[in-house]
Amino acid sequence: MAFYDYRCGLDGVFEIARPLGTAPGSIACPECGGEASRVFSTPMLATTAPKELVAAIDHAEKTRDAPDIVTSLPPRPAHQRTPVLPLTPTLRRLPRP
Repeated sequence: MAFYDYRCGLDGVFEIARPLGTAPGSIACPECGGEASRVFSTPMLATTAPKELVAAIDHAEKTRDAPDIVTSLPPRPAHQRTPVLPLTPTLRRLPRP
């Protein structure tokens, strides 16, 4: 038996168990009875990929429908940037911000 994911527009993602290779392209949602289309996902990445990659993919999946909310600006860098001097005398005459 294999597990197949389906997405309903109203109720979200759910999975069903069917024999390997017998999953239809769409089925009726068990909650509302509406049409749910099959979702293809990455198989077994948690056991073969680096942890950082798995965490990034999980975060992207999680924030697809509910993105992260930013409540403040990022902290300023610990060091100040060194001003870049003009390379030619002509550029020295330009106004500075």
